[in-house]
Amino acid sequence: MGLLNFKLTCASVFRIILFLFLIAAISIACIFFPIEKILKDFLLWLKQDLGPWGPLVLAIAYIPLTIVAVPASVLTLGGGYLFGLPVGFLADSLGATIGATAAFILGRTIGRSYVNSKLQNYPKFQAVAIAIQTSGFKA
Repeated sequence: MGLLNFKLTCASVFRIILFLFLIAAISIACIFFPIEKILKDFLLWLKQDLGPWGPLVLAIAYIPLTIVAVPASVLTLGGGYLFGLPVGFLADSLGATIGATAAFILGRTIGRSYVNSKLQNYPKFQAVAIAIQTSGFKA
């Protein structure tokens, strides 16, 4: 019954419209923007033009893709194929680990205020967040 009691303010309507616009823009970009071709061309450029620096550039390119949660399976498979299993695995793992760490740090610092503002409406979740902040996860 708590889900049915909400006020539709001008700000909430704007947020809903903005969210729907964002979903539509992402959907249109995924359909009409040749992301797979761009990633394949990038991998070929890494192998042909950069030579031994290719795995390092692959690892660096992997970081922002991990932060914004872009599926990087093309880069993962391409890195292993182009540079061999050991070097490709190392480059992909290094980039994914640094990217995941950066995403975690961004979420803990920048995202904390947003989550705390949303928790004001839910006292049970707010209590859990306070308990985790003071004690962490206990087994």
